[in-house]
Amino acid sequence: MLQFEKDLNELNIILSDNQTEQFMDYYKLLTEWNSFMNLTGITDFDEVLKKHFIDSLSLVKAVSILKDSDITVIDVGTGAGFPGIPLKIAFPGLKITLLDSLNKRIKFLDEVIVKLRLDNIIAIHGRAEDYSRQDKWRETFDLAVSRAVANLSTLSEYCLPFVKTGGKFISYKSEKLTDEIKDGCRAVEILGGKIEKQVEFMLPSSNIYRNLLVINKEKITPAKYPRKAGLPSREPIK
Repeated sequence: MLQFEKDLNELNIILSDNQTEQFMDYYKLLTEWNSFMNLTGITDFDEVLKKHFIDSLSLVKAVSILKDSDITVIDVGTGAGFPGIPLKIAFPGLKITLLDSLNKRIKFLDEVIVKLRLDNIIAIHGRAEDYSRQDKWRETFDLAVSRAVANLSTLSEYCLPFVKTGGKFISYKSEKLTDEIKDGCRAVEILGGKIEKQVEFMLPSSNIYRNLLVINKEKITPAKYPRKAGLPSREPIK
């Protein structure tokens, strides 16, 4: 816990006792549910704090709006709730939507939301390709985030349709992106985005490399995108 506090301080994040307790309750629920369903391969206490919680919160290195109230965020392919739930705990003013294609993960996330008494956060079951075509969700978010493992072209097709013009999509990566940016740059532009920057860093007190790719939404995404379910991953825009 002392290391967790030190890592948070390095990110300029200060938690109340209640927020710290919420993180601990989240860890307990994560390991409890992970005993009978596959949520994460990382269950060691120290590793969850570093590789899931601190990693999720490292978003502060790329954007400064997280402390603002009424910022709307969608976490695409949230899995066990990363980065969405750690962001919600640390920045309670955020309005967060967690999207995942596996219903049993949504049941877990619903349990976390209730047990941690989080408000202005919902978990929805479905595919990004389907939800982002609906008026209720399309181009309505200030910020889309994703720790999902996919190439830049595919992730952009999943995420950019959710982002309103003037908003941002930020992809969490664990490797350098020179080739991936080269391959995905055209897709980003077609979808209405423009790459603003890469933020490269090591997680606090570690040699764990991370990279946040920041994409600005400059234009409306053409109506033909995203393509039908499965195509963005099978046939990335080139």
